[in-house]
Amino acid sequence: MQAQTDPMPIATEDEYLFGWNPTPGIVSVWAHRDGRALVWRRIGEKVVRSTERYRPWVLATSLQDVSYLGAALQPYNEHVGHKVTLRYRELEGPASAYRYLLFARDSRTLERAILEGAGHRLRRPYNTIGELGDAYYRVGPVEQYLMSSGKVYFRGMVYNDLHRLQFDLETTALDPHRGRIFLVSIHDNRGFERILEAATPEEEAHLIYELCALIRERDPDIIENHNLFGFDLPFLEHRAVVNRVPLEIGREGGSMILDSYQETLAVGPEARKRNRYSVAGRELIDTLDAVRRHDFVVRDIPSYGLKEVAKYFGLASPKRVYIEGAEIFETYQTNPERVRRYAMDDVIEVDGLSQRLLGAPFALAGMAPRRYERLASAGPAMGILEPILVRSYLKRGAALPYRAARQSAEDGLHEGGAVHLFAAGIAEQVVKADVASLYPSIMRTFQIGPSCDRLGIFLNILSRLTDLRLEHKEQARRSRRGSVESNHHGATQAAMKILINAAYGYMGAGTMALFADGKAAGEVTSRGRAILGTILEALRQRGMALIEADTDGVYFAVPKGWSEAQELALVNEIASTLPHGIHLEYEGRYRAMLSHEVKNYALLTYDNRLLVHGVALRSSRAEPYGERFLRQALPCAMVGDIIRVRKLYLETVSDLRNRRLPASDLATRVKLSKSPETYQAARNGHQEPAYEALLKAGRTNWHVGERVRFYRTKRGYVWLPEENDEATVVANWREQTDSQPAVQKKNIVITHHDIAERRDYDVEHYVQVLRTSYAARLSKAFSKEAFEQLFRTEQQPSLFDDDPPVESIQPLWIRHQEV
Repeated sequence: MQAQTDPMPIATEDEYLFGWNPTPGIVSVWAHRDGRALVWRRIGEKVVRSTERYRPWVLATSLQDVSYLGAALQPYNEHVGHKVTLRYRELEGPASAYRYLLFARDSRTLERAILEGAGHRLRRPYNTIGELGDAYYRVGPVEQYLMSSGKVYFRGMVYNDLHRLQFDLETTALDPHRGRIFLVSIHDNRGFERILEAATPEEEAHLIYELCALIRERDPDIIENHNLFGFDLPFLEHRAVVNRVPLEIGREGGSMILDSYQETLAVGPEARKRNRYSVAGRELIDTLDAVRRHDFVVRDIPSYGLKEVAKYFGLASPKRVYIEGAEIFETYQTNPERVRRYAMDDVIEVDGLSQRLLGAPFALAGMAPRRYERLASAGPAMGILEPILVRSYLKRGAALPYRAARQSAEDGLHEGGAVHLFAAGIAEQVVKADVASLYPSIMRTFQIGPSCDRLGIFLNILSRLTDLRLEHKEQARRSRRGSVESNHHGATQAAMKILINAAYGYMGAGTMALFADGKAAGEVTSRGRAILGTILEALRQRGMALIEADTDGVYFAVPKGWSEAQELALVNEIASTLPHGIHLEYEGRYRAMLSHEVKNYALLTYDNRLLVHGVALRSSRAEPYGERFLRQALPCAMVGDIIRVRKLYLETVSDLRNRRLPASDLATRVKLSKSPETYQAARNGHQEPAYEALLKAGRTNWHVGERVRFYRTKRGYVWLPEENDEATVVANWREQTDSQPAVQKKNIVITHHDIAERRDYDVEHYVQVLRTSYAARLSKAFSKEAFEQLFRTEQQPSLFDDDPPVESIQPLWIRHQEV
């Protein structure tokens, strides 16, 4: 399917959601502060660029800061014979709203006029509009252009129409101050593949120049990689500066040079700052953002690394080449062809990840007035819903709410949704029932929206999204699996689901959202608790064993031996008692479940896959040996194989005490959050293992965001490097040769393999960690006495005089009640 060349009119009912301008095929927009917008459109295999004018604008609550302009301030539709500096449009709405749309020929004129007037009025200088608080509302230049024009990205296109290029760097070290680029793999979705190499340091500059030239030659719409913003672009940027090579990878007509700035990343449960990159004419996509967004919903991806994620999604080829990160450059020096295949496998997997996860952001770009690359990592509430609402109000000439968010916050926190943990332990034959999009369904069914939304656009969008999503979901079901049509409809319904589920969160977001309404959000949760209570009571009356419940669903155990048909019939029976518009769905069945804490549990599927949810049962800092023990022991405990649980524990203790495990199996990996200067300043008051391990190894320089591994010995913490570098060799040369004559030391060569295989760890420390950090996550599955017996080593005395046989121990079962 190719981009349409004939614009199709947009139905009036869809203008709020999709914009009103039918221009097809937009693949990138780059707007300047001087009122110029560069627009690149794809028509089949050809890309055309146009330059358009727009008027930079800002919303204001009053004209008091610009009234000093006198006759140079005019309404937008007045024609006068003298020079006009600023124009304004008065929007319809209450006095306490953003009632004035101020605009000028360029942003500098607009901002200068406002700041000069505010300075006179408040008798102090101002440098930015942001210093004036919430009296003004503004968005970035691209958003200004798209909102005022009613255009969106990708109209009339499907995902395969995009020309996407992936590139990946292979470097001699993770730190660009200490390493260089020696290879780049390049792949695109038009069948192109290329490997660029720099065997010597002197060739690195030419490699970077070749990469930029190749990107310009291939002319992709999208540039992608996994951890593009966290590693590849920062590393490439630094090495380009060192080699004095300009990073010219943009499209002609705009700035060719890669630009960087800091942003707050909203993907996942925590907001964090990072450097963001952008370039005119192309959209830069980091597939790591897409993985984080996906896992925030499913919560079962064990690792975000490319290799692990590719395996998780079934994208890894059976012939895929694997090389440990620390050994890549060393392998290249002896077997370069193997590294070339490894590097090409990387970019092929990134292409697969893009196809698997980026369809929804692609569809969102056809709705929200923002750049595609921003939507791929934007929070769905403020980052997507709010721009759609703002665009709709401006199209209607309506004033936007002012301080509704502040009033919402002043009204106090509304009571949240119900979260119940009914039982801890192990249950068999578990069913999950879910009210499909509970809060959005309540909002639509009972017409609960923000009171400040005078035009009712919020509920209009929510209702339209719900209907359209069902249509696309049905079309995806009818289409041939894996076809272009199936993928298109599947991605579109997924994108709409993201927006639907963000509606309640946006309304309850307090001071962060223009259309916030805490009271309305409170009414939604109140009705949600009542509906959840109805479902729970119905299950309780039928003797089902309740385990856990919240707005995401209800987990309960059914009688042993029940068939899937019986489970489905039960859920449908209870669903028929709920209010019209509220749909209870049969979401899944599981062989067993370990209930640990609220939202922290493990599930065992009927095909024996283990799904772990919640930080209490997994950690990004986990030592491999402990994580391995837990993932083996969990399924055994969940099916009552207690002898196997005991055996696994004793085997791991034995492996530790006999030093069968290498240091790499016990190392903790952490992300550094402090610079060397920051840590040294606070070191006397509080020492942290990761930094102490680096300092002990002779590393006094590192960068924030770097991930490092370390483990504990009786003499302190030891850094376990992930590449061969000078600091590693020096540190270990010192540590292993202290007792040798100086004349002999120069003959010692230490490899990364030697370091990773060291076994000088503090054995009893890791035995204790095994019990207190990993075995302890099974504590809710057993009585205190049983737990103490199961996880006692043979060297530890019993706390109880008469221990029963291990084979007689039973988990704490969660059973249904006969009614």
